[in-house]
Amino acid sequence: MTLEVIQPGILSLLQDRGRFGRHRIGLTNGGPLDPHAFAWCNRLLDNDPNATVVEVSFGGARFRSRVDTFVCVTGATMPLRINNRELPRWAVHPVAAGDEISLDFADSGCRAYLGVADGFSVAPSFGSTATVMREAIGGLCGDKLRAGDLLTCAAVAQRKRHYLHPASQPRYQDRVTVRVIPGYQQARFSRLQQRRFFSHAYTVSERSDRMGYRLEGPAIHCDIGGILSEGICAGAVQIPADGQPIVLLNDRQTIGGYPKIGSALSLDTARLAQLRPGGIVHFAPVSPHGAHNALHLAHSQALRQPMLEHHL
Repeated sequence: MTLEVIQPGILSLLQDRGRFGRHRIGLTNGGPLDPHAFAWCNRLLDNDPNATVVEVSFGGARFRSRVDTFVCVTGATMPLRINNRELPRWAVHPVAAGDEISLDFADSGCRAYLGVADGFSVAPSFGSTATVMREAIGGLCGDKLRAGDLLTCAAVAQRKRHYLHPASQPRYQDRVTVRVIPGYQQARFSRLQQRRFFSHAYTVSERSDRMGYRLEGPAIHCDIGGILSEGICAGAVQIPADGQPIVLLNDRQTIGGYPKIGSALSLDTARLAQLRPGGIVHFAPVSPHGAHNALHLAHSQALRQPMLEHHL
């Protein structure tokens, strides 16, 4: 009872919500770069919120089901085909043993999430199935999916055919605004440097990955060249010696010594991670109080979004 990987695409990784409480032994979080799309994938399937799914980056992935089950794809606009028939994303579809599932290359956004009913069955590493290739843990042997891999999943005969109305689905753009919460080192950046950071556009570099999004634009400098290595939170905006910001993401290192001008709001790092190289990023300051309000509002709105049911 498996899903066979025929073609993994550019990068496909098994992910649950992430590995938490392990920074003290040097292990980072991992988990989905777009938690919003990940959560909807499991919610539509009536799965446990922490069920393991496949994060497909950029597309070009193909799978063959060896079991009767149900699947759902959320996230980037990668056309979903089952037996070469295009079907809507953000919806639950039945598949039978022998059916082929494909995700074409993304039209907008770059991370999609493929889930199955009850999730993929994967042995956890340090309390999580999240794949972090740099640390070689999680997923299947701590690595990306490869052709011929078998993803264990249960046979499921019944599932409600939930879908998210198109009006409620996110629209992935090639330009985002990232709200930044000031950090204790922000005072080491002069008013001129801060104004430059918050008033100019930056471009996503081709060197961006799951560790962090490297940006290209006006260089930012502060009055310290480096600091003693310290713990790093998700979303930290590091300013290395070349002055080009790096927004650290899920697979970031747990400690680092670059100055940080602040930390990006988690709601916005999810949208940032859907940008492809060449995408445009603007930064805007937000107070801790404003950040909390934005998170609570987003959570409240997500709870109010209804799941619909179709009978196709």
